[in-house]
Amino acid sequence: MRSVLTCPQCGHAEAIEMPLDHCLFFHECTGCGEILRPRSGDCCVFCSYGSMKCPPKQTEGGTCSAERSPGL
Repeated sequence: MRSVLTCPQCGHAEAIEMPLDHCLFFHECTGCGEILRPRSGDCCVFCSYGSMKCPPKQTEGGTCSAERSPGL
């Protein structure tokens, strides 16, 4: 499964393979080097900036099995 992540800083779009068994909390934009982090309330960068939500959100009825802790 692939999702296109779009950087909120520079607008660079990149197709990324989504992991099926966990959420991706950080991703470095290959356009500008910005470290993407999930927005408040999202579990991962795919839910915040992707063309598709993460696989756990898609397959488990909208809940992520790896919700991030408030400190991340």
